Amino acid sequence: MLVPIRRLGNSHGILIPKPVLKQVGLSDQVEMQVEGNTLILRKPAASPRSGWADASKKIAALNDDTLVLPDFENEIDQELKW
Repeated sequence: MLVPIRRLGNSHGILIPKPVLKQVGLSDQVEMQVEGNTLILRKPAASPRSGWADASKKIAALNDDTLVLPDFENEIDQELKW
């Protein structure tokens, strides 16, 4: 598929058809890389903790936030004075 390179202000760009974006799963941002004479666009890598905030809110709403492991004491805990 040939697409024209267009002038966009002081830069240049291409328009990617919506069906192509949908097919490869791109939406708001892309990771751009140049290898040799090839321009590569990829979905950005998800941050390691993406979605954790929403997941924790769902768990709390379901009252399912019990400990996976029970509390356990260390031997010297009895000696501690608070």
